Amino acid sequence: MVKVREDHYLLDDGSVDLTNWLSKMEEHIPITHPEILLDACRLVESAAPRADEVEDDEWNNASMNCLHTGLEMALILAELKLDNESITAAVLYRAVRQQRLSLDKVRSQFGEDVARLIDGVMQMAAITALMRPIKEQVLGQQESQLDNVRKMLVSIIDDVRVALIKLAERTCAIRVVKSSNRRKRYLVAREVFDIYAPLAHRLGIGHIKWELEDLSFRYLQPTAYKHIAQLLDEKRLDRQQYIHNVLTLLKERLADAGIDGELMGRAKHIYSIWRKMQRKNIPFSQVYDIRAVRILVPEVRDCYGALGIVHALWRHIPNEFDDYIAAPKENGYRSLHTAVIGPDGKGLEVQIRTQTMHEEAELGVCAHWRYKGTDVHNKSSSYDDKIAWLRQVLEWQEELGDASGLVEQLRNSITQDRIYVFTPEGHVVDLPNGSTPLDFAYRVHTEIGHSCRGAKISGRIVPLTYKLKTGDQIEILRQKGGTPSRDWLNPNFGYLQTSRGRAKVQAWFKLQARDDNAAEGRHIVDRELRRLAMDAHIDFMPIALHLNFKAPEDMFAALGAGDLRLSQIVHEVQKAVEPVRAAEEEQDIVHVRERKHKHKSDDSGVYILGVGNLLTAIASCCTPVPGDPICGYITLNRGVSIHRQDCQNLMTLQEKEPQRIVQVSWGEEPEQTYPVDIVVEAFDRSGLLRDLTSTLSNEKVNILAFNTHTDKVHSTARLSMTLEISRLEQLGRLMDKIGQLPNVIDVHRQRSLAQTNAQAAASNRKN
Repeated sequence: MVKVREDHYLLDDGSVDLTNWLSKMEEHIPITHPEILLDACRLVESAAPRADEVEDDEWNNASMNCLHTGLEMALILAELKLDNESITAAVLYRAVRQQRLSLDKVRSQFGEDVARLIDGVMQMAAITALMRPIKEQVLGQQESQLDNVRKMLVSIIDDVRVALIKLAERTCAIRVVKSSNRRKRYLVAREVFDIYAPLAHRLGIGHIKWELEDLSFRYLQPTAYKHIAQLLDEKRLDRQQYIHNVLTLLKERLADAGIDGELMGRAKHIYSIWRKMQRKNIPFSQVYDIRAVRILVPEVRDCYGALGIVHALWRHIPNEFDDYIAAPKENGYRSLHTAVIGPDGKGLEVQIRTQTMHEEAELGVCAHWRYKGTDVHNKSSSYDDKIAWLRQVLEWQEELGDASGLVEQLRNSITQDRIYVFTPEGHVVDLPNGSTPLDFAYRVHTEIGHSCRGAKISGRIVPLTYKLKTGDQIEILRQKGGTPSRDWLNPNFGYLQTSRGRAKVQAWFKLQARDDNAAEGRHIVDRELRRLAMDAHIDFMPIALHLNFKAPEDMFAALGAGDLRLSQIVHEVQKAVEPVRAAEEEQDIVHVRERKHKHKSDDSGVYILGVGNLLTAIASCCTPVPGDPICGYITLNRGVSIHRQDCQNLMTLQEKEPQRIVQVSWGEEPEQTYPVDIVVEAFDRSGLLRDLTSTLSNEKVNILAFNTHTDKVHSTARLSMTLEISRLEQLGRLMDKIGQLPNVIDVHRQRSLAQTNAQAAASNRKN
């Protein structure tokens, strides 16, 4: 049956006796700073809506204002043994959600931890607010969508206290919604039943799960609810007397056997009765656990001893025994369940468990239990692993009283491999982590992907390379008759991250005419080679044969259809012209190689950035080891002394002689590089140089020379650079990224004088 609440802290005039409320809280948990909690209550009380205000949500009952709600949520969380920060956040949450209080005010007055908890609960509320269109779908689609919503909610929870506060808030919501209209009752009940009751079940919080199920069932299936409630009500007095007699007899027999047991009658919940009737296709009279008792004993061996006493007293009903101690349920539930023909020939269920098992079942707090299959050091992001992680935090919170450090440690041990986003209609789509709006478009429908030209996230236009995050609501901007771009297949551009999206684009190009694909492929190769200053007279036949094509035209057609990557052809071309390039640039490479060698001063593994050939020595005051953050100090006659960045001596030196502090890093011998001249042509704008150097920094490319010329008449800029490049693939990727910068017209490799002369000589020889 539904739990009856006793709000003794509410006075007859609707006001609140905070002293009485605080004493009720202290029955469950120690209040370390009662003045902070009372300050939160008074702040909410001063900001709470007036009784004559009407709110446009399920909280439109005048008796349930912000403060009443917060106090009730706090009591629910106190029963779950949560910490004082969680209780404070619960008291403040409703006022913040209704914009009676600002999150900044909460942060300044109660701290970052409380504000972060409230913000996390509000994120959960924002996601479930978008799930209502799911109710209009057919059953199969609905179940799939609900599963995605559950996974989405769990994926954004990085602190189990957020989930518990949300469960407390939804418990209050389903309690008070009885005074709302029929549609409001249905929507709230549907959300609670589909999302939050299963979440409470997965977290092992039995008493909240049962209340959420019963109350939501009351509004979703009112006829069935009333029917079962009437059947139970008719026999309530008889059932209570019957249970009392059974408990008296069992207590005597357990005492005779030397088992110190605690006995209680257990109320069978309405929804669980209905579900058993539906699942087993049986009438109400064959639900044996309507009359039920629970035996709590100290040790596991006592469970089986008590079971023997029960079976000695009454005849066991076949197929009605379950040993969840030997084989726990998926959510960690442990107990012995048996059904017997009790006194007067009536069915009776008996549950037997230890006190620890009872706490696990009722509160979801597992004092001496590890969730099976969980390793917090094993990075995974499946739904089950995240649930297991949340349950471990619950367990450690009970053991230690404060799990804040463990929460942070575990948060870094869970890596999400899926994200969950919304369509404009509120449907949930799951994608791999790192997906883009274009991946989303192809996930929804192939034609939407083909015609995609832009995207909006929550009403804001974003590029097609934007990395989606869980909870984003995406609207795809389409062009009528639009077709895919071959740039989408270029991994350097970052348009597509999923194999599904790439396969759809490749399939589209395969359907195009072979001659068109061959022409487009040839154009792509010629353009790339010109950009890389490699457009010499190249024989493509050996390259095509090496790539398993009979002729160059077959190779170009495969490239145009998306079956071949441009980088594969460029790599083969590079190998074909490598001897020529090596001869042309031998001096430059040697020069760079020598200069790079000078960066390593000795065998310490320390490289000096920005200085010449200086010796290094590990400072004895802090003795850094590889992996420590380090910094260098130029001494007078011992080279560069290497210190830890937090070394007190270094901080003193940095304050007195900052000009002698140099940046250093650990590392092996740097990769060989050679200088490459590139030219960037762009329309001049503010921030162009900043964006360009940021791109070079992100790609970890060193600049040897830089020159800029601006044409004020035509508002254009020409930027010439000499860069250190290790591989041609790196150069191609870098130029692709520079080409994506706003206002960039063209970016290409500049020919050196040696290259120009070599090409002319090759042309003369051919003629």
